Amino acid sequence: MLAAVGRPVPDIPHATSVSLPTWRSNVGYEEGEEWVVSKMQTGYPRFFIHLIIQELEKEILSQYGRSGERVMLFPSRRTAQRCQAFFQDKRSEVSVRLLHLEPTSSQLKNTKYVLSKLSCVFFPADEFPTAKQVWQHSGSGISSRRGEFCLKALKEGYLVPVEGPAPVTSSHHDLFSKGPRRYQRGTSQSGIQYGMNGHIQPQANGNHVNGSDFQDQDQFIEERFGRNLNAENAARVKLAIRRRIAGSLTEDLELDDALAASESGQQKCQQDHNVEGERLRYGSEDDVYLYPTGMNAIFSAHLLVMEEAQRRGRPPLKSVCFGFPYIDTLKVLEKWGPGAKFYGNGTDEDLDDLERRLESGERFAALFTEFPSNPLLRSPNLARIRQLGDKYDFVVVVDETVGNYININVLPHADIVVSSLTKIFTGECNVMGGSLVLNHSQRLWKQLNDVLQEQYEDNYWAEDAVFMERNSRDFVSRIERINVNAEATAATLQKSPFVKEVYYPSLVPSKKYYDACKTPNGGYGGLLSVTFHNKEHAPIFFDNLAIQKGPSLGTNFSLSCPFVLLAHYNELDWVQQFGVDPYLVRISVGLEDPAEMNNVCEKALEAITQS
Repeated sequence: MLAAVGRPVPDIPHATSVSLPTWRSNVGYEEGEEWVVSKMQTGYPRFFIHLIIQELEKEILSQYGRSGERVMLFPSRRTAQRCQAFFQDKRSEVSVRLLHLEPTSSQLKNTKYVLSKLSCVFFPADEFPTAKQVWQHSGSGISSRRGEFCLKALKEGYLVPVEGPAPVTSSHHDLFSKGPRRYQRGTSQSGIQYGMNGHIQPQANGNHVNGSDFQDQDQFIEERFGRNLNAENAARVKLAIRRRIAGSLTEDLELDDALAASESGQQKCQQDHNVEGERLRYGSEDDVYLYPTGMNAIFSAHLLVMEEAQRRGRPPLKSVCFGFPYIDTLKVLEKWGPGAKFYGNGTDEDLDDLERRLESGERFAALFTEFPSNPLLRSPNLARIRQLGDKYDFVVVVDETVGNYININVLPHADIVVSSLTKIFTGECNVMGGSLVLNHSQRLWKQLNDVLQEQYEDNYWAEDAVFMERNSRDFVSRIERINVNAEATAATLQKSPFVKEVYYPSLVPSKKYYDACKTPNGGYGGLLSVTFHNKEHAPIFFDNLAIQKGPSLGTNFSLSCPFVLLAHYNELDWVQQFGVDPYLVRISVGLEDPAEMNNVCEKALEAITQS
């Protein structure tokens, strides 16, 4: 049964999607209509501040707020300072103040368990849209699980104020906090030990995350940790995630067994240079960095590029956004730093234009692109982009979220690969996360690595990491099944006379570029989009499509949304110049039986006939 308007999808406390089951409800949400907005119990976490976090905000305002203020919450001083700097840059006349909360001294004496700091940005209530831009675009706000933890700690008196930092600059090129290299062996804000590469260091003789029966949310944490998450366990969970992304951990095993298997698997890969070894030759777990969200990984890549350029003495340069991207990527490039050159079609002709500009002396700091793009599933010519990057000295950043590293290997063409782990990597739609991978074989690796070694801070909340690790254990087998299901769904939709176009990596003109990066056993992923000859047919199809409706993708269950309406409602005329149909319906195909999904699509198409 489809969830009612505003209900979490799935119906659990920390769901990362929300039900908007009809075309009209999506329009009502964008228009702010009361009948929709009043029913919103949750939303996609970067667009909707979770009710638990809203409760925490109210508690902080009641204790530390001033009349007429609102507050936005971040996991560290540095992330809060970036929000303050954004205000100073965009709204310099607005008074913004910071408050930092830390565990009490008695709590800090015991570093066995994970603790949390909390940084609060207070601002005039009518300036909320400015603060919301930072929350949404940078993806650096606290997660609902961290909010739940902090709310309990605050109410029980375990989070107390500390003296605030010195004022921060609003310079675009001082977006990283300066200071000594932090990746010496020492204690983090959570009492977790860090190694020289900036990643959490697993400790010997710890209590590890084991158990065969996975249960969601509080019960899982309660049973495994008694609500006190051991720091050593958290370290091992994050190590497992990083190894899974690097390619050395592929087994669907309990944590201890998986880490042991990945140790031997990594050694074998390095000896044999097999398929997984091809990934490992370009990087290892030491080149994988975890972030609270996929957008935070992209945002951090952008800051990294600017910082690295500054250290080399390069002037401030725009970056290129190549291909029609997920909305926030372009916003990050435009709102932080010197701006962006946007190639919305991402075609070979666009590359021709870029090359002419470069030949004439124009320079760029980086090129950001998706492979394939969302929602048009187009794949750029990465080999040519790599050649241009090497020749004209710009960083190549590739977002592989939609393709995912089981289906494609884009790392040889990139300096940095980013991904939203919130999507198919977790599948369960109950946790956020992101990753950034440096390509060890590229010429700028050392410069980029030096910046990350000094400036990276691990803000990925340990409870979120626990769920991410557990959910991703069957990642490989899920991908294989979803590839088959999505291809069958695309074929069904193609046959309908009502359908104008099906966008899928194997069906669009850029297929050859996707195939050039496809792994030997890879497929074309689980995401597709469909448009109709008659725009009036899109709402009929969508309303009668008997799968869950809401934002996000890569879920284990099929999920659909009128993506362009949700992402670009106030700029529909603008998106059409890049071939993006406002009436496009995006479908993320899940693990259901292909025949079942085929039947669902056929019934939705039949509804058009009967209309």
